[in-house]
Amino acid sequence: MAAGGSYSIVEYFGGDDGYRCGYCKHENGNLSHGMWSHNMTVQDYQDLIDRGWRRSGKYVYKPIMNKTCCPQYTIRCHALNFHPSKTHKKTLKRVNKFLSKGEMPVEKQDEEHEGEPMDSVHEEGIRPPPQVSLNIDHSEVQDVTASPDTDTTNSTPPTTPREDAAPAPAEKTSNVMPKPGKGADPSRPPCRKAKDIRKERRLQKDQQMQQEAVSSSPNPTPSKSSSSNQPKSLEEFITESLPNDPLHRLEVRLVRSNPPSPQFKASFDASYQVYKLYQMAIHEDPPDKPSESQFKRFLCDSPLEAETAPDGPDVGYGSFHQQYWLDGRIVAVGVLDILPSCVSSVYLYYHPDFSSLSLGTYSALREIAFTRQLQQQSPKLAYYYLGFYVHSCPKMRYKGQYRPSDLLCPETYSWVPIERCIPRLDVSVYSRLNENAQAGDARALKDLGRVLVLHRRTVMPYAAYARKRKGSNDEKEVEQYASLVGQTCAERILLYRA
Repeated sequence: MAAGGSYSIVEYFGGDDGYRCGYCKHENGNLSHGMWSHNMTVQDYQDLIDRGWRRSGKYVYKPIMNKTCCPQYTIRCHALNFHPSKTHKKTLKRVNKFLSKGEMPVEKQDEEHEGEPMDSVHEEGIRPPPQVSLNIDHSEVQDVTASPDTDTTNSTPPTTPREDAAPAPAEKTSNVMPKPGKGADPSRPPCRKAKDIRKERRLQKDQQMQQEAVSSSPNPTPSKSSSSNQPKSLEEFITESLPNDPLHRLEVRLVRSNPPSPQFKASFDASYQVYKLYQMAIHEDPPDKPSESQFKRFLCDSPLEAETAPDGPDVGYGSFHQQYWLDGRIVAVGVLDILPSCVSSVYLYYHPDFSSLSLGTYSALREIAFTRQLQQQSPKLAYYYLGFYVHSCPKMRYKGQYRPSDLLCPETYSWVPIERCIPRLDVSVYSRLNENAQAGDARALKDLGRVLVLHRRTVMPYAAYARKRKGSNDEKEVEQYASLVGQTCAERILLYRA
């Protein structure tokens, strides 16, 4: 079974039809591959975004880079080496001046970090697939991958629970699904070690402290910048010039959105109202478009499991909302995924009354600082992903100003410093960014037969499935899917077959 005791499960849709582009407004120029994710481990999603995929709710999509009208390159910032630019420093000073003295800038200084346009992903794509509703308990999934040549028609491993077995009681009440080992009794929760209980208590305590902390006066991250001959750190700029008793109090609270924490549920309506105002004012949506169901589907639903790891951050991995509370009310929300190697920015929305504070830029800087904070607990978590960089859309080029940063080559899936990419993108909106002509995709599809599929609640390699389903004509579709996710993910993620 997959590491951690659960699988990612997806349905693949292909990418033949064009949809309206949210960047250039071309009516059918937006081309992307898509799949609906019923469940996704954080490691699988990390590997997918490192191949150019990105999620919108539970819909995961990958632009067809050499065909779509506005190629979208995955961009990441090296959070540990980031230094704010003059524009970034001005934004931080502007916000701090408002917090200290209540002075609101007359007009907005920039339009940065306002989130991907809603119609950059076709709206049909972020609805559950109509043909099937998968509510699969992992204890019900049969795993026959250990013996790829076995005829699975009548075989069931002796340790696999029956399909009608009731889930363990702990699975109904715990935020994180228990991970029973191979051969464990599915009717009983696994034994918990004392150190795991202590870690969980510490995690809960740290989350509570973070939610209650007044982030207008946080403890800056220790750095060499305290020396007079070193530049100030990002953390120092965030807290610079703030008195002990500012006129306004800004508080940042991290709340888990999947599964929804009590804090998330308690603040849901207030958060949604800010989103609705934002979509109407900034993206000019009609009042009926930013509905509560659309908000849930787009920014609250997530396929990512809530996971913890011994070398992971105390808050755990998964999907979160980072809420900005000003004097007791929400004024902005950053939707984030915390993954093994990065913090991935999903979306940002804010109350239009505060648009002149450039909260988009401010929140991005706070998210970079947050990434640096998490990296102290988890050394591998060192990057801040800003979503897609769209060079053909001038409004989206601001993401390239958070440096040092890299763009993902759409052919080799290797990272290239953005300074080397810009000249190429000035010439052509689509470019193979890796300059090494001999370089290839290190995780390219090599063995279609080893691709994992889920058929009738049974996990099997595609080779075994093809033998069972003689005459099936889906080989081309499965091969396309596997080439897009890569051999590594194709051998871990379950591709649903009806």
